[in-house]
Amino acid sequence: MSDNSLELKGSLFPMSVLHCADLSAATLQKLLSAKLAQAPAFFLQAPIVLNLSDVSDTPDFAALKSLFTELKLVLVGVTAANAEQKTAAHAAGLAVLQAGKPGVKAKEPAASATAVTATAADTAPAAAVTVTMDSKVVEQTVRSGQQIYAKGTDLIVKGAVGAGAEVIADGNIHIYGSLRGKAIAGASGDTSKRIYCYNLQAELVSIAGNYWLSDSLQDKFWGKSACIKMQDDSLVISELV
Repeated sequence: MSDNSLELKGSLFPMSVLHCADLSAATLQKLLSAKLAQAPAFFLQAPIVLNLSDVSDTPDFAALKSLFTELKLVLVGVTAANAEQKTAAHAAGLAVLQAGKPGVKAKEPAASATAVTATAADTAPAAAVTVTMDSKVVEQTVRSGQQIYAKGTDLIVKGAVGAGAEVIADGNIHIYGSLRGKAIAGASGDTSKRIYCYNLQAELVSIAGNYWLSDSLQDKFWGKSACIKMQDDSLVISELV
């Protein structure tokens, strides 16, 4: 293959899918600004796809692209669009994507919910790591489509974090089970925060906006207990002992 050849390959990249029945620029300005304030470092220049399954009219995609640029987000395309919406999206320079399966809207487990029993492979005894006294504690497995956010504190998950699930904390994240979804610590920009888990099989890990995808994680720590932290401006992984 020559040096100036062109090669296109299919690949998977994480993108946030936005669900909102009202896609007017004014409504999204208000809602997105509040959301971005929760984790500004992580969402900076994040790629976004609009899910139009609950939208009957055709949004002003040009106005939405301008809004996303203003908020330092990247509007990539749309999914679940009807014929008219697809035409308008194409005209605005947006991709029309086909979702693999219907999205599941996020729902946070109630604090009093019964804990889900995990298998022996998913859990391990708690390690001697420091946690914040007012940490947010989730007593059950975080399932696909769920998002948990611990604002201003640590997050402790006593079960697993399933594929397609997302856990976010301004502080550290402690997962006493398998991590198969996404874990985002130091969401407010604190690079000193860490992620601890007892079975690393993550789709994505991030600390203060620095992230690795699963392809970068599938090394000697894959499937093992691990600690992810920032060191010299890069993410590093060590095994929990």
